[in-house]
Amino acid sequence: MTSRYRSSTSADVPSERPDSLSPRRRTVVKAAAATVVLAGPLAAALPARAAAETPAFLHGLASGDPLPDGILLWTRVTPAAEATPGSGLGPDTEVSWVVATDRALTNVVNKGSTTATAASDHTVKADIRGLQPATDYYFRFSAGDARTPVARTRTAPAADAAVTGLRFGVVSCANWEAGYFSSYRHLAARGDLDAWLHLGDYIYEYGTGEYGARGAVVRQTAPTHEILTLADYRTRHGKYKTDPDLQALHVKAPVIAIWDDHEFANDTWSGGAENHTEGAEGAWSARQAAAKQAYFEWMPVRPAIAGTTYRRLRFGKLADLSLLDLRSFRSQQVKVGNGTVDDPDRTITGRAQLDWLKAGLKSSDTTWRLVGNSVMISPFVIGSLSADLFKPLAKLLGLPQDGLGLNTDQWDGYTDDRRELLAHLRANAIRNTVFLTGDIHMAWANDVPVDAGTYPLSASAATEFVVTSVTSDNLDDIVKVPEGTLTAIASPVIRAANRHVHFVDTDRHGYGVLDITAERAQMDYYVLSDRTSATATSSWQRSYRTRSGTQKVERTYDPV
Repeated sequence: MTSRYRSSTSADVPSERPDSLSPRRRTVVKAAAATVVLAGPLAAALPARAAAETPAFLHGLASGDPLPDGILLWTRVTPAAEATPGSGLGPDTEVSWVVATDRALTNVVNKGSTTATAASDHTVKADIRGLQPATDYYFRFSAGDARTPVARTRTAPAADAAVTGLRFGVVSCANWEAGYFSSYRHLAARGDLDAWLHLGDYIYEYGTGEYGARGAVVRQTAPTHEILTLADYRTRHGKYKTDPDLQALHVKAPVIAIWDDHEFANDTWSGGAENHTEGAEGAWSARQAAAKQAYFEWMPVRPAIAGTTYRRLRFGKLADLSLLDLRSFRSQQVKVGNGTVDDPDRTITGRAQLDWLKAGLKSSDTTWRLVGNSVMISPFVIGSLSADLFKPLAKLLGLPQDGLGLNTDQWDGYTDDRRELLAHLRANAIRNTVFLTGDIHMAWANDVPVDAGTYPLSASAATEFVVTSVTSDNLDDIVKVPEGTLTAIASPVIRAANRHVHFVDTDRHGYGVLDITAERAQMDYYVLSDRTSATATSSWQRSYRTRSGTQKVERTYDPV
């Protein structure tokens, strides 16, 4: 394994459904590589293994949240055939782990065991400490005679290390019923990632047939109804973790994940969601608590206070990464009659998180300040699209189709928070801030202007790279035209109305690769040949970078 650390982090955290609502609602544009051995057989053998071999590891293994001296390990054991995710069944089972510096697991540096119980859905986490910084480690879990494959992980560099390069995979919006997770397979096949970032919508909450690929179900999810209860959320996470491509990527590198809305319900805010009917679907507080519990059980993520995903990781002197939770504390999105986007009492971050973010950006002594950001911070107006394009785009963005030109689920719906944050960057001369974003199911490369109305005469306070969806429908999918048809028309119009936007692709699915050096941060955009094919190929599309000190995006013509 060739490392990209060329040469702290502590996790820095702050001290029943009406039929008329289907098809569901506005989620869309929130919207060949080698096969990795062992991952595919695990998923392919699920039914036979569960019956023939107990205990068994049917959901893979993973690592996450790398620190200079530690890593969080995860797995889920199936102790008996009836102990399916969310069942609440199955005996207590001892699960052991071993961590070593070599793939053969001969030079063991850590080992231990714990008891997996139904109370935690038989998931297991081991927070391993005492490791060396910037080092590859290999690990495996076992229970009885059952063993997982050996997985590779990597610690972060020491806080004061002079790191010359970092490379991260970047993904978001992976809807099971809309296709296959080939993006994960291609990232796993690279062999050069220090970690990978999942920027939200790791799972989707919809019932089967409510949100597929251009209205068609490519592969059926479980449970088949919309998930509402703790058992439901556990079952859905378990289904996702059987995907061979997802298992393959988790085997190859640690993940750094945040949630967005679909880990809960579409357009989640602190007191509810667009895709939640209070009473008919139970209490929002109970649903939200169930979703959070299942997430922390099934993901290798260290929770911050109050069960949130905002936290900070550091990668030597080169970069720190502030990870945001933009669902737990936000005000309800502006709808007709409930306020304005400029209301200073409305928030997307909550006061405590915004203060934490500002303080961290100001005190940072790294070359780059990365922000894991689930919804787009750059301002966006639709512009003078023709009616046949405007209405589908407005539908996908969840906008009134009579002309409102912004997406109130993004930072556009919370302008006071955005204004305060960007003013803070300018007033304190905080340079090299890069927002890394998912959610909108399109690829973008943006400057983040202090005043979009006068840009480019006004300053750019930061830059933003937005990755498209792994599978979730985007613009051409809703209109049901050949891929690339609409972006050729819409992209020039969007860019003309948004001069800070350097690149937008409204149509394709894929992933990004972020490469960072002291001189520049570069995002390479990759697209899939066919999300509905389990053997989809991947190809490089474009690359954009921001050079140190510029706060501007520019095109570059070669991937890393």
